[in-house]
Amino acid sequence: MKRRVKPLNAERARARSGQNLFSFEQENGWFGMPFAEISPRLKLSVSDRAKRMALRLDPRNRLVHLVVPKRANMRTAYLFAEQNKEWIREKLRDLPRQVPFRDGEILPILGKDRRIVVLYNPALKVTDIQLKKDELLVLTNKPDPSARIKRFLMELAREKLTELALEKASLMRRRLEDVQVKDTRSRWGSCTEDARISFSWRLIFAPSKSFDYVVAHECAHLVHMDHSENFWKVCERACRDFEEGKDWMHKNGHSLMRFGALPS
Repeated sequence: MKRRVKPLNAERARARSGQNLFSFEQENGWFGMPFAEISPRLKLSVSDRAKRMALRLDPRNRLVHLVVPKRANMRTAYLFAEQNKEWIREKLRDLPRQVPFRDGEILPILGKDRRIVVLYNPALKVTDIQLKKDELLVLTNKPDPSARIKRFLMELAREKLTELALEKASLMRRRLEDVQVKDTRSRWGSCTEDARISFSWRLIFAPSKSFDYVVAHECAHLVHMDHSENFWKVCERACRDFEEGKDWMHKNGHSLMRFGALPS
């Protein structure tokens, strides 16, 4: 069985809380407690591993999960959420605006803002998408080309991430067997012992220094399959700007989840 190094997560705390977590998607008036009055975006989750109550922000789905131990008293859970309602509302309010893939929207693609320009023509046989200096030009016969735009961006991310990963692996004198790009929920990248690396396609929206940092991070696992001091030295040497790239991902990585979603 392949052993994976601990992934570089988009929301590590949320990922940890999600292990063996069975989320009940019932009404938030569960057990008669009016959780929805605190926020309609507050979701109750019961975990057999949780030892205490906790609130977890879920930027992708624009929710706050109230995680409670399996035998928790629901009135106590409600009072905990009530005491923290300002934190809940503030975190949800501060989430960046969702940006759908539609005409006129601005996307930060490969470190540069580009406006989506959709030119609809029902006579066209296929959709053609071109990355321009300041635009993402979409020539299409589809009233809603968002799925095609996502597919184009995923392929572009695959191309650029693979290119950079191969470059960094070569500098480290390590073999890279495969690079995959996926639509992951909680990790920006992962690396296996047999030199296979996966990335989130949403890195295409990250600043160039952060894009570079995540690739360097995963390639450094080709040398050290841990997060030891030696690992971080390799990672830092492989980065264009280690501190800035890492800091931006830590503080703002969750914002990459907003692209492609329709405003709620």
